[in-house]
Amino acid sequence: MYDKEDKPDLFTQQSRLDFSNAYQKRFWRSIFTWLQNKNNELLPYEEVLKHIPMRGQNYIGVKQIETDKIIGSVSRYHDFDRAFLPKQTHTRSRWESIDRAHFKQIILPPIEVYKIGDAYFIKDGNHRVSVAREKGQAFIDAYVTEVHTPGHVDKDTDLNKLVLEQEYLEFLKETNLDKLYPGEDFRFTLPGQYDKILQHISVHRWFMGEKLNRPISDEEAVRGWYREVYQPLLRIIQKHDILRNFPHRTPMDLYLWILEHRWYLAEEQKRRVSLESAALHFTKQFSKRPFLHFRQIWHWLIKKTNRHNK
Repeated sequence: MYDKEDKPDLFTQQSRLDFSNAYQKRFWRSIFTWLQNKNNELLPYEEVLKHIPMRGQNYIGVKQIETDKIIGSVSRYHDFDRAFLPKQTHTRSRWESIDRAHFKQIILPPIEVYKIGDAYFIKDGNHRVSVAREKGQAFIDAYVTEVHTPGHVDKDTDLNKLVLEQEYLEFLKETNLDKLYPGEDFRFTLPGQYDKILQHISVHRWFMGEKLNRPISDEEAVRGWYREVYQPLLRIIQKHDILRNFPHRTPMDLYLWILEHRWYLAEEQKRRVSLESAALHFTKQFSKRPFLHFRQIWHWLIKKTNRHNK
């Protein structure tokens, strides 16, 4: 209870309610993004620069920027989610004070951001962005410093994607697969896998050398691996439409998983296992096709969120 003189005014009451709603909305959003296998974290600015080295920067002045293109922060990436909904209650007082300023039509100073590609990282003004996005504000004034880096960054970028892109470029530089087989995609969805492919190529190179009794060039080894190791398994994956059972995965993901699964089956059964048998067994054991109860949970969550937002 408040004493009469301490009773909060209407702006204060509304700001407290706004923060509570935003905080609860963050909880439901975390569930939805988890179910959809989507990124829900703000990107740490310094961590991003580890994967896309800075080539320089320059200040370009005050600009109106789109709030939904702000994907990271220099220091507050633990306090807000990707939609800038508050994750921590210790942000409440600062958040509510800015919310009250909106009600009172107080003009706030521009935020400060770094621009990388088509995305922005906040140096100062995280709470202002959080309140603005919660109010449905599509643009916000910002002091913008543009950072020049190789590669592309946009509002859908996450750290995993940056790591994968860097690894993929290095892998292509090592193998020239993009030039040898233009139009084909050799990407993984998980980092740390390309070294395994390089090992496969190296082993195949040794077998080719033993068979042909001569040194094998880099290009011969890559072409031999593609033609005699990768492509036969790729044809099996396509024949049985196995990718349909593993949404958001790639042929390279399945290639590696099936080969590892084949080795496991051979060790367990103490016999030779064909590629096709291993592929079908892997699909049966690990298919990610949705189940009915998942669909029921999804509909329940949608109804719950819609009811909360009314």
